[in-house]
Amino acid sequence: MSGVFGMNIKMSIYGESHGKAIGVVLDGLPPGLKLDEEAIAKEMARRAPGQSALTTARKEKDAVEIQSGFFEGYTTGTPLCARIVNGDQHSKDYSILKDKMRPGHGDYAGYVRYQGFNDYRGGGHFSARLTAPLVFAGAVAKQALAQYGIVIGAHIASVYDVQERSFNPMGESDATLQGLNAKAFPVLEDAVGAKMQERILQAKGELNSVGGVIELMATHVPAGIGAPYFDSLESRLSHVLFSVPAVKGIEFGDGFGFAALTGAEANDQLHYENGAVRGYTNHNGGITGGISNGMPLVFRVAMKPTPSISREQKTVSLSKHADTTLTIVGRHDPCIVQRAVPVIEAVTAWTLWDLILEAKKWEK
Repeated sequence: MSGVFGMNIKMSIYGESHGKAIGVVLDGLPPGLKLDEEAIAKEMARRAPGQSALTTARKEKDAVEIQSGFFEGYTTGTPLCARIVNGDQHSKDYSILKDKMRPGHGDYAGYVRYQGFNDYRGGGHFSARLTAPLVFAGAVAKQALAQYGIVIGAHIASVYDVQERSFNPMGESDATLQGLNAKAFPVLEDAVGAKMQERILQAKGELNSVGGVIELMATHVPAGIGAPYFDSLESRLSHVLFSVPAVKGIEFGDGFGFAALTGAEANDQLHYENGAVRGYTNHNGGITGGISNGMPLVFRVAMKPTPSISREQKTVSLSKHADTTLTIVGRHDPCIVQRAVPVIEAVTAWTLWDLILEAKKWEK
């Protein structure tokens, strides 16, 4: 397998859910990038588990130890290695999973792919625990993007059957997007957010889980980022977004809604606004021809319900080659959407920064 992603800047994640530590190596960073460690810690805290009844009870501080590539507040230009120690593993909760495969998880597929040598405790390398290093990489990328004025924000657009308003595709204010980053439960409408939380707790009480949708917007993205076909902005983002556990669907702009539109309705007609080319609409979510067009970047990702639920489920015993049942024990999120928001922002920030650096190679 490869744990590396990126073209001009590369991130490589390592570790397992119940191993000694997890982490990331960032290669290709420019020297002299000033990093605000307090801002990084705040980003890490947004994803950290054990903060409320809405999340897993596993307690992890997600404190980052930068081991190289950073000196006196600035990147040195050498590989930046960040390590996060695992401190609250209950590995005994997972001993049965060496034989019984959890429905909805990567257990069976991983067992086959790695010939039974995979670390099954807490999902091993398949675990969403590995998204913590992604958030660190994204926190670094966000600070790099700030020099271009790019602002990224995301909200919980829906949880199960509870839905709030979407972003205005023509753009939201920087204050709105940044305000979402400061919320423990990032929604645009707090009253709707309260209903979402009630639905999550209801599922938890029923020994069940629920999924949802995250919508992201990035403003001030310059036109010209991306390329046609294999390195399109949609392709690169889809690659990294589908690498986040539980993401099962992505749509840019109107997405599947395009299927019910005519060309006259779907086309974003153009005009000059303060000397810049802008669309009268933004059905395409800021991307045409695989390249950013200067309008706000807008996309949505669908997150499946957490597969670890405490109900008895049908599965198989590999040692007995027989059907059996399994009741999963341990600590799990009744809805992963809340903690996934900073992860989606993080991988988006990293990919945008990477593609901006690629575009700069073409500047005269």
